[in-house]
Amino acid sequence: MQIYTVSEITAHIKSLFEEDSLLQGVWVQGEVSNCVESSAGHIYFTLKDARAQLRCVLWRSRVAVLEHLPADGAAVLVHGRGSVYEVQGSYQLYVDGVRPVGTGDLFLQLEALKDKLRLEGLFDPERKRPLPAFPRRLGVVTSPTGAALRDILHVLRRRFPVGEVVLAPTLVQGSGAPPQIVNALETLSKQADVDVIIVARGGGSLEELWAFNDERVARAISASKVPVISGVGHETDSTIADFVADVRAPTPSAAAEVAVPDQQALREQIMQAREAQRSVMMQRLSAKRAQTEEALSAVQRLSPRALLDRRRQSLDERRQRMWTGERHRLALLREQLEGSLKRLEALNPRSVLNRGYAVVSFSDTGTVIKRTAQVASGDAIDVKVSDGRFPGTVA
Repeated sequence: MQIYTVSEITAHIKSLFEEDSLLQGVWVQGEVSNCVESSAGHIYFTLKDARAQLRCVLWRSRVAVLEHLPADGAAVLVHGRGSVYEVQGSYQLYVDGVRPVGTGDLFLQLEALKDKLRLEGLFDPERKRPLPAFPRRLGVVTSPTGAALRDILHVLRRRFPVGEVVLAPTLVQGSGAPPQIVNALETLSKQADVDVIIVARGGGSLEELWAFNDERVARAISASKVPVISGVGHETDSTIADFVADVRAPTPSAAAEVAVPDQQALREQIMQAREAQRSVMMQRLSAKRAQTEEALSAVQRLSPRALLDRRRQSLDERRQRMWTGERHRLALLREQLEGSLKRLEALNPRSVLNRGYAVVSFSDTGTVIKRTAQVASGDAIDVKVSDGRFPGTVA
């Protein structure tokens, strides 16, 4: 018995592909789905029809020279060679040429429904409702077993742990998904304490996300009594639910971030507000203190006590000036009096007598004899000297 390894079998299958002339230069028509461009510039997509799918690769070197490139929903004619990707054991078409042949059926259905709902106003920005700033209860419409729910819960626990989550479980893929999504939306919308609803699922192909392009789901989102956030697929995915929802988030995690505030950011805002308030209060207190000091200074300037103090000081100064003036005047008068007294003393007869002079007068009349012609020999005279008087006779 011959035993082969996996690598040997895969290599044999690959050789069969490469030896088949049909597969080394083949044109294939189909609808593009799940088209993704890698960071290296290569394009990976799926080419499908009603019964089968074919994985395709378009290398970056061909992307740079081709006029037409694959896009989701486009019906294309591609040229390439078939081979096996040994690492995954899958066969795929290595594309070197792309020609457009029209638009796929799903894409046409999607565009027709978009036009219909757009004309009805379901996409109008005016009907979009603002989200509550601090939701207490959040409704989530998604699969209970999917990664989307885990991502949402993780973000909510980190950003806003006080919020409560109400899960309305539903299928998010397949023909049975739209009715369940509608029922979940209606159930949450009827609960008065639900503040916002998140409709979410992870990324996927156009077919896998088709439930969120369903008209029934779109109308249920539009009819919701509370705001709805759409977090369906990855950043490059787009569904009708995104257009109808009040807010579109690129991923389920982003929907959770949009739905609730960040507790750390709130703390920082509170600290900033507190500091700003403190600064404002300090400025106001400083301004009030300056106003008070100015008013107090004005009151002190206008106070009767201050006026009395100034008047009292002015009176003291005037009294001092008056006393000083009086002392000067009295000193001057004293000097004048002393001068007069000295002059009077000089003219005092007693002073003259003290110097050896005498006053001679007639004894009988008391007339002062001033000239010799007034007297004759034998006249009786009276002689007054400094210490008394004595009589005498003119010889």
